Amino acid sequence: MTLSHWLVKSEPNSYSYADLERDGRTVWDGVRNNAAALHLKAMKEGDEVFFYHSQEGLAVVGIARVVRTAFPDTTDPAGRFVAVELAPVRALARPVTLAEMKAEAALAGMAMLRQSRLSVSPVSADEWATILKMATG
Repeated sequence: MTLSHWLVKSEPNSYSYADLERDGRTVWDGVRNNAAALHLKAMKEGDEVFFYHSQEGLAVVGIARVVRTAFPDTTDPAGRFVAVELAPVRALARPVTLAEMKAEAALAGMAMLRQSRLSVSPVSADEWATILKMATG
């Protein structure tokens, strides 16, 4: 089974990567954008996810793993949207900022940079490797 990679955004004052590490796992719910919701539905157990701090920090700060695939989002009274469950893997050695990602030619086609409003987006294997390399340098 081939695993996929994703990026989720969260405002750190609402829910930070440190909160995920403290909690051990979380339900990723409240996504109401149709494109982002389709990405949630496509996530498979074991897929790895970059955790991006939006609004403050503006950086990829950690890696999570999908531990439960799409199920009905209990915060959606209409029952149209789904949630997934994420668990922490590790914080990045060094956060990779939005400015650094925008300046990196290898990330020019990255979904998050092309559709900045999406709270959940796919990350290609090459983009994943590039960001991991940036986090160590």
